[in-house]
Amino acid sequence: MGTAVGGGRAVPRYVQIADEIIQQIRAGVLKPGDLVPSESELVERYGVSGGTIRKAMVEVRASGLVDTRHGKGSIVKDRPPVRLRSSDRFRASHRRGGKAAYLAESAQSGATAKVSVLYIGPMEAPEGIADRLDVPAGTQVLARRRLYFRNGVPVETATSYLPWDVVKDIPELFAENPGPGGIYARLEDDGHTFAEFVETLTARPAAKAEASELALSPGAPVVHLLRNAVTEAGRVVEVCDTLMAADQFVFEYRIPAAD
Repeated sequence: MGTAVGGGRAVPRYVQIADEIIQQIRAGVLKPGDLVPSESELVERYGVSGGTIRKAMVEVRASGLVDTRHGKGSIVKDRPPVRLRSSDRFRASHRRGGKAAYLAESAQSGATAKVSVLYIGPMEAPEGIADRLDVPAGTQVLARRRLYFRNGVPVETATSYLPWDVVKDIPELFAENPGPGGIYARLEDDGHTFAEFVETLTARPAAKAEASELALSPGAPVVHLLRNAVTEAGRVVEVCDTLMAADQFVFEYRIPAAD
């Protein structure tokens, strides 16, 4: 039977199955850390085809309640998403307290954060990044690429691009650990006082390589964030190109209602 009728509307069988699995997770029948039954087990349980179960699991993954790992199946999550507070995470007080933005926001959510540095060194500025930095495409910049973990799970990649003339005399920016407060603290130490951070976000499916790096299912939703760090002098001294697993983050923005 492919569909059922409810409220005068046909409900596809795979949606019914997905809803039942989601309710089992929310009710605690499937507990954090439990494996969702395999495709063959679900085929036998519900008496449907493998294709129907695969469509149901697409819906379950979209709920954000499970992590899917290649070769391991789907595991019920045991932690809430990080909550990003744009009005808070770049506060100077965090930097003065020795916390970079990611560590500050993870601490607020009670998560254990880890950062793995993938590359630090010179790079030719890609066209879109060069536009934001107001330099010609191909201009040498410093690139800092990182992979961020939350409770041992990769959740975000980020590459910072910084103008070479700004960073060449700040040796800490070429080190894996730039020191307390992160790269923004070192830039401010060098006289680059920040006026604002401007972010642009888009949502899309992960490309194959991106999904592999973040241990996501193929086509899982990701959020692509580009951020300009703007000084009081009006110069963009860093562009951060970030890709985040969408089910691991909640974005919360405070918008003033008056001038």
